[in-house]
Amino acid sequence: MVANAESRFNNLVGVPAVAVLAVAAFLALTAWAVTAALDGRPELWKVVGIAWTAFVAMAVAIPLGARADSGHAHGLVWAYGLAAGAMVTSAAVFLLPQAFGLHPRWGGFGVASGIVLGFGAHTVGHRLTHETNVDHTSLEISAHALAAGAIIGIVYGNMPTLGAFLGVAIVSHKGPAGYAAARRLAANDGDPRILLLPAAGVGLTAIPASIVALPPDPVPNALVFGFAAGVFLHVAMDFLPTCEIGGDVYDVAHTSDHAHELLDSLRLHAVASTGFGGLVVFVAWSLVA
Repeated sequence: MVANAESRFNNLVGVPAVAVLAVAAFLALTAWAVTAALDGRPELWKVVGIAWTAFVAMAVAIPLGARADSGHAHGLVWAYGLAAGAMVTSAAVFLLPQAFGLHPRWGGFGVASGIVLGFGAHTVGHRLTHETNVDHTSLEISAHALAAGAIIGIVYGNMPTLGAFLGVAIVSHKGPAGYAAARRLAANDGDPRILLLPAAGVGLTAIPASIVALPPDPVPNALVFGFAAGVFLHVAMDFLPTCEIGGDVYDVAHTSDHAHELLDSLRLHAVASTGFGGLVVFVAWSLVA
């Protein structure tokens, strides 16, 4: 009976039920955050802005990826590279110094735990998708979004003076990630609109997490900021445009008659785009500073 009800709901709105519920919850949380911001919590404006940047970036990329053909390999590489370069640089410049400044050793342990646990969660999650009927693309990208959102909320909730640029740079991967995931889902006869769940995912966890207050002790704060940097570094490295057989870039380029030659060319674009993404953050920081 529950399955029949969900099926009727999906048919009614034309979008997977979980995506509809995620967007509805995101809108409700946004309304609460705006009210709280107006009542004396101005840092929530940044959290809301970052969450909506992530949502719009992925929402716009979904139809583009669903309708894409094999001629978009260079664009995908540059999108991935720019996002990964910006994320690596932002985590290194804005989060690592904060973690090490609070406590060099515990901050380092936080970074290590963020990278290792991020990798572990990604690997275990991928394994679980092989044992269930859940699409691994949408599940992994949703887990990324929810985890990133929780950390963004805690960081901004405890550092009201932190600029929004860090958060925007960190969620800059949402566009290329949504594009690649939508393209893969469409190619496998899936429904790309399920990606509205990870599109809203940053806001679903960032807004509630922003009310979590860290204790004044520098050790747990160093752990939290180090862990945040580690997670974001893991996500950034996961989005590095590796032009190898079996990856997202290959999935886009493999229909070409000269796929291997194209991959060789794309590797140079991968290096250039990643470097340029980091350079953009440096230039923006220089202008703001």
